[in-house]
Amino acid sequence: MKPSLPLSNADSAENNVRQQTTQRVALVGMGVNIILVIAQILGGIFTHSQALIADAMHTLSDLVGDVIVLFAAHHAGKKADADHPYGHGRIETLATVVLGLLLSGVAVVILLQAWGRLMGEAPLVVPDASAMFFAGLAILGKEGLYQYTVRVAKKIRSPLLKASAWHHRSDAFSSVLVLVAIAGTQFGYAWLDAVAAIIIAIMILYMALQLLLESTRELVDTGLAPEESNKIIEYIHTLPGVEDLHLLRTRKMGGNVFADAHIQVASHISVSEGHKIAEYVTHQLESHFPEVTDVTVHIDPEDDETGEISVDLPSRQEVIQALQAQPLAQGLQTSIHHLVMHYLDGKIELEVYLQTTPPPALLRDFKQACTQLPYLGSVKFYTEIAY
Repeated sequence: MKPSLPLSNADSAENNVRQQTTQRVALVGMGVNIILVIAQILGGIFTHSQALIADAMHTLSDLVGDVIVLFAAHHAGKKADADHPYGHGRIETLATVVLGLLLSGVAVVILLQAWGRLMGEAPLVVPDASAMFFAGLAILGKEGLYQYTVRVAKKIRSPLLKASAWHHRSDAFSSVLVLVAIAGTQFGYAWLDAVAAIIIAIMILYMALQLLLESTRELVDTGLAPEESNKIIEYIHTLPGVEDLHLLRTRKMGGNVFADAHIQVASHISVSEGHKIAEYVTHQLESHFPEVTDVTVHIDPEDDETGEISVDLPSRQEVIQALQAQPLAQGLQTSIHHLVMHYLDGKIELEVYLQTTPPPALLRDFKQACTQLPYLGSVKFYTEIAY
């Protein structure tokens, strides 16, 4: 049972704030990266530092990443529509994959270049000592961007901004490498450049693989970690009206979590009460777990995980037609107001609501007719009293 609830104004406002925040972070990153690229290129040219120029190319890759972030934030923040009933959050996940691939490419390039220098395939460059100033400036700029971006990413639960933050930090590591390399050349340790480059490249590649693993798991609808799912399961068990929970499925989309819960309720409650319990569970989950933004609650009168024990039982219309065809059931037909059927334990429990109190013989005949239908279990009679 899925309560049909429209997107509230609060939810819509939250989505808009999330989109605007992501775009603002991307614009700040673009501005800082443009300044750093210009400073590093000019610094590399005037100080004769090839490492600074190479690091500028690394920083330039962040600009591409920021453009991807802006694109994803614009499209992922769109409301759900007929073609995308669950929204456009997968765009953010896909963009995270692209950023992970970009990080991987940068790591491989740095690794190959550093290995070439270590093996003597490229000439060593001894830059002017003033190049260390530009490397230090890049470190401060990139680390500042990382701290700012990762703080916002945690606040709005955005894996895309988290990926972008680590991209900023990978550039900071690269700049540390440049600083160490330049300092090393000043003291005659030219080989330090290549060794540091290989270490940083491996670290960047590791981070990239982690991002790729996380985002691709999300694309194939991998559920929450067991400890996170257990927290939701334990909480559902505490809610009034819930007798048991025998199935919980989760999947992530961007910074949100979708959940499907099969809860067991008392077997003889009304449909409307079951729906009320489902609405209550949905509301409580979304309130207690902010990352859970869409909940589908399936109501069960018994544990249907033990088998589809009611799937072959006849429908209401088929039961009524079968009773009407029984001669012994004919005498009670005019007194029946309505029937309530409970599909439980592989049988149909029948509740017969009567307009008046008929003779006992008619009740016995009706019960005898019910015994001819093997799928019927208990039969109970109720007389309605009007005030």
